[in-house]
Amino acid sequence: MASYGEYNQKIDYVFKIVLIGDSAVGKTQLLNRFARNEFFFETKATIGVEFQTRTVVLDRKIVKAQIWDTAGQERYRAVTSAYYRGAVGAMLVYDITKRQTFENMARWLEELRGHADMNIVIMLVGNKSDLGAFRAVSTEDAKEFAEKESLFFLETSALEATNVESAFLTVLTEIYKMVSKKTLIANEEQGNGSVSLLAGTKIVLSTENQEAQVAKKGCCG
Repeated sequence: MASYGEYNQKIDYVFKIVLIGDSAVGKTQLLNRFARNEFFFETKATIGVEFQTRTVVLDRKIVKAQIWDTAGQERYRAVTSAYYRGAVGAMLVYDITKRQTFENMARWLEELRGHADMNIVIMLVGNKSDLGAFRAVSTEDAKEFAEKESLFFLETSALEATNVESAFLTVLTEIYKMVSKKTLIANEEQGNGSVSLLAGTKIVLSTENQEAQVAKKGCCG
């Protein structure tokens, strides 16, 4: 359904996605793996905000993902909060070997929902699944939190490239589905002056829809 690479054709959509979570959970590594298929064993903490892009094809449409990597340190949070604006997707990242980074997800989610659009697509990401022997957060606990908050969920390993592609493409695909619905309705409302069956329908990613999609995916890869 999706392929990737840089394209010379016209970009159909640009989707802004933000990576959120405590420092050292691997946000930058996830971004490097998805955007450039790279992994660096030695990295410096992100200061403020950085971003990278990658172009993918969804349903024969060229989508440019503009992914913002936000600093996790407390002293930068006042700076990064401004960057939530305009985001249509978010990935809440924690380290499966550090329980506190998972416990802080509720606070990060509250901040995200306080600054971002109400229809934003959100995925909970448990990173560093390659360190399963040191696991401090069970998959079941994460699934329970994801279901409670109507989030998508996957465990990933930036080191081994496990589920990184799936996580980003799931978010991008769900954003594309919402945008496509809105475009379809707008076209139908304008066409021939007729009243569409979908006319007036408010397109939101409702809790019920999200829960159904979370359940359908079984949460974790």
